[in-house]
Amino acid sequence: MHHIKRRKNILARTKGMRWGRKSKITLAKTASAKAGVNAYVSRKLKKRVNRGLQQVRIGAAAKTLGTSYSRIMGGLKKRGISLDRKVLSQLAARHPAVFQKIVTA
Repeated sequence: MHHIKRRKNILARTKGMRWGRKSKITLAKTASAKAGVNAYVSRKLKKRVNRGLQQVRIGAAAKTLGTSYSRIMGGLKKRGISLDRKVLSQLAARHPAVFQKIVTA
């Protein structure tokens, strides 16, 4: 009876897929495996893409203040301000006055 449970779980994971991948166990196995691999890769890619977006946001805010991304990051490091890029990009996007105070302080 364990094989029925296994099949049921595989078919549950492929629910909503097109053609035979949702109903035929052989096609469903490969589709489920590939979907898992792609999901794993995409979780890593999401982090990479978001970090790039954060750097672009900080760089754009830096240009409005007449400086560059590297000068802002270098200045923050020299002054011992350890805000990560995620927080800095959120400040730059949502609270530009606070971002300006942090950069010019």
